[in-house]
Amino acid sequence: MSENASDFAVGDRIRVIALPSYVKTAEPMPMLRPPSVIAIGEEGTILSREPGEYWGIRFKKGAFLLEKQYFESATVPALSNRESEDNGVENNQET
Repeated sequence: MSENASDFAVGDRIRVIALPSYVKTAEPMPMLRPPSVIAIGEEGTILSREPGEYWGIRFKKGAFLLEKQYFESATVPALSNRESEDNGVENNQET
């Protein structure tokens, strides 16, 4: 088992950080859908681990298969939140 496979488990919450050129539905008869069915920043729940480094993830508009490069754990602060926190903290060093 690779290191990446142990990063997530069924039931974990994830957040989309990038969109593929299309998404595949996680249905018995899969279909390709435009990436606009999910949005960057949208959160979902991992349903399953699939062959070929794909993860089945449930979103508001359905269940889709995504590779790990397109999402991160939802327990990690969103990138926009991390940037605003970094910009809002002043460096209070004594000189």
